[in-house]
Amino acid sequence: MNRFGSWLSKYSMVLVLLGLCAFFSAMTIREQQPTPQEAVEEVWGGQRARMDWGTVVVGSQSPEDMDFASAFELAWKIAGVRTPEDRIWIGTPQEIRRRIQSQGNSPLELILAPGARNWVLFEDIEQKFPDQRLTLRVVGGTRWPNFLKRQNLINVVNRIVEIGILAVGMTLVILTGGIDLSVGSLIALSSVVTTTLIRDCMGGTEATVGGLFVAGMLGVSLCGLCGWINGGLVVGFRIPPFIATLGMMMIASGLAFMISQGQSIDSVPASFVWLGRSRWLGIPIAVWLMLGIFAIGQAVMVLTTYGRSIYAIGGNELAARLCGVRVGWITASVYGVSGLLAGLGGLVMASRLGTGDAKYGATVELSVIAAVVVGGTSLRGGYGTMIGTLIGALTIAVIENGMNLMQLDSYVQKVVFGAILLFAVLIDRLRHKG
Repeated sequence: MNRFGSWLSKYSMVLVLLGLCAFFSAMTIREQQPTPQEAVEEVWGGQRARMDWGTVVVGSQSPEDMDFASAFELAWKIAGVRTPEDRIWIGTPQEIRRRIQSQGNSPLELILAPGARNWVLFEDIEQKFPDQRLTLRVVGGTRWPNFLKRQNLINVVNRIVEIGILAVGMTLVILTGGIDLSVGSLIALSSVVTTTLIRDCMGGTEATVGGLFVAGMLGVSLCGLCGWINGGLVVGFRIPPFIATLGMMMIASGLAFMISQGQSIDSVPASFVWLGRSRWLGIPIAVWLMLGIFAIGQAVMVLTTYGRSIYAIGGNELAARLCGVRVGWITASVYGVSGLLAGLGGLVMASRLGTGDAKYGATVELSVIAAVVVGGTSLRGGYGTMIGTLIGALTIAVIENGMNLMQLDSYVQKVVFGAILLFAVLIDRLRHKG
């Protein structure tokens, strides 16, 4: 029984994440639009494409309907049937009405493309065209959860890239028993400094790859320096982490607005968006970057003396100091790492959006802290994992994505997120009380 309780405690968030995925999958099952090839197969099956019944494909001028009609035209050609031009009707409902009326009383089979299915023209069609012999063919798609669509799952992960990158640093800070409220403002500072350097020092839209790299590293390094200042204030002057990082949050936000003068900075070359928008193996480069950072963070915490020292400081700082752990240096360094990763998150966001802006990162620190806490890291310090933080970030992203797919109001989403955060903290309290 104790072994089962230990296993349940260790993997509870994984079970919660899987349960949420199953719930949103069930709640978002919808009939999917068939591909053009599936539509052709459903209408004709294995038979030869035929025209003896006056088959006509009807659709709007949308790209999807054009592809739909092209698939039928290709099927006719493959079958060796010459396709008159008037067998593909693409236009407005009014134009389609006139074309139907022009056919007289000849039998007509109308295959409706996705864009034409909901036209009022085809409601009670027998009454609207009483003298004509019309048959409507609506090609049905398979039922599949919108949540489990490949692109939606990629969007779920892509949505948390910046939050995930910052959450690695925040996990280190919270494991020592601290907190870092400055990461959201450091995102804005990094994006503004990087794009300003590109515009003013690297040639703007003509900047080279080397110039982009230098500007990005300078922006990230500045945020790392801010993180080290946070650590110095906490360690050297014994300022509570909440106050020290709150002050840095205001300073970084103010600097970002001063540098940008409150305006977006978009004088960057097209290659600047590579980090934020490019893909490898169909998955965004930024997602690979986030997963790599999590892997490095997990390895550091499990395999190195540095990681074990962080756990020791969070568990009992005095005992760690007596055991020879360099408490001051390690505590300051985790704030430096947090600032550095916040700067990297700002660089990714600027690359994704193609601009730098002092308004980036607003309230992101709350989402980051929520991801860490929901992932099982104790606010008291000394307990938590990088894998747990990743699961926590994915849990928040899944809930947000699922509620959006269910078209729930944004205010309802805030209530749900708040309840989840309180529940996670309550579980942490009960764990330590037990």
